[in-house]
Amino acid sequence: MSFTKTTEQTSKYNHLEKMSVADVLTNINNEDKTVPFAVEKAIRQIESLVTAITEQMRKGGRLFYIGAGTSGRLGIVDASECPPTFGVPFDQVIGLIAGGDTAIRRAVEFAEDDTEQAWEDLRACKINENDVVIGIAASGTTPYVIGGLEKCNANHITTGCITCNQGSPLAQVAKFPVEIVVGPEFVTGSSRMKAGTAQKLVLNMISTTVMIQLGRVKGNKMVDMQLSNTKLVDRGIKMLIEELNITYEKAQTLLEKHGNVRNAINHYQSLK
Repeated sequence: MSFTKTTEQTSKYNHLEKMSVADVLTNINNEDKTVPFAVEKAIRQIESLVTAITEQMRKGGRLFYIGAGTSGRLGIVDASECPPTFGVPFDQVIGLIAGGDTAIRRAVEFAEDDTEQAWEDLRACKINENDVVIGIAASGTTPYVIGGLEKCNANHITTGCITCNQGSPLAQVAKFPVEIVVGPEFVTGSSRMKAGTAQKLVLNMISTTVMIQLGRVKGNKMVDMQLSNTKLVDRGIKMLIEELNITYEKAQTLLEKHGNVRNAINHYQSLK
């Protein structure tokens, strides 16, 4: 099936090397401003995917992101931020990248062209029918990602995708496709720019909304966050002060005793 790969179309701007620094920055910013509007058009698609993920995670399933290059790195970033932010286990949201961990920092040649490796990577994590796998690929044509989703479908595993081309092969494979059409990049074909920004926005929306649905946020606070540095400990203390109307010292003592904000709140309120 043919489709238009807008992520590879020629930039609307030319002679970039002749632009002033101010003009380059302004024009990049003008293009970036269009991204949230492209995301807005896909809210219904994102809603369907989030609902499916939430249902599966309530059954004990996990969320996997698979991708290559920038897309893979963005998935890893989102997955790695879920445990400290929401207090979930490190193996509940997992990011996999073509070429393995080496590819996080340095491109691994032709890793994205292997149609079998994503499934091998997922099998190494003991993938099962309760899990959800989201393929991330701006182009919508990455063999590593498409091959992984095809194997998941064959094994009755819920699949979704985030892509920036309408009607791509990846979107055809995913059960819950999310298509964010951002158009040509400022630098032709550099999909780390608008496409990468769109993917990051959607990943934020997916993981945050899922965690809210799973009860990992109270009010508007990250009450299950890991207290892994001084800043977060201080944030936790201030949450307790606001929630319980107690002194700084009392909040600090509660947090030290109970280990996180949620446990401290529950214990304090149980005594009332």
